[in-house]
Amino acid sequence: MGSGQSSNVLVVPQARQSLEQMKYEVAQSLGIQIPQDGYYGNMATRDTGAIGGHITRRLVEIAEQQLAGQFGQRF
Repeated sequence: MGSGQSSNVLVVPQARQSLEQMKYEVAQSLGIQIPQDGYYGNMATRDTGAIGGHITRRLVEIAEQQLAGQFGQRF
């Protein structure tokens, strides 16, 4: 891979911009500076893991809220 390219393929490509924005918001809330050049090789693994973990938590919360709204009225 190299040079900042990800092997992940988004299921909804239109979500890319929102996910990028979320990454910066989470990093800022954790006090982590994301490199402007997009190269993460100089960042601590702990920091990138923390960003990924918080993003995952937030995405699960969003999905749960949507599911509760969608299916909550049936039960």
